[in-house]
Amino acid sequence: MAKLKVDLHDIYNKGWKIDEALNNVIEEALEKKIKLVEIIPGKGSGQLKKRVLRFLDQKHIKQQYHRIEKDSKNFGRLFIHFRF
Repeated sequence: MAKLKVDLHDIYNKGWKIDEALNNVIEEALEKKIKLVEIIPGKGSGQLKKRVLRFLDQKHIKQQYHRIEKDSKNFGRLFIHFRF
């Protein structure tokens, strides 16, 4: 199964770049009908992961995907599932 992956390690301290990266990967998933996007906010303090979850929780973003899965084996990883 095809999936997209976004690693946010390099831009963890640049808020607008994080939003841009997340927007871009969601758009790409929708365009290419890719059902799974892996987001790697990393472990750190957990602030970046919280920021990603807040971004994904916005109403206009939430309408675009099916569900979010938190990786039980890796705290620093999230999956967004799409349904087509």
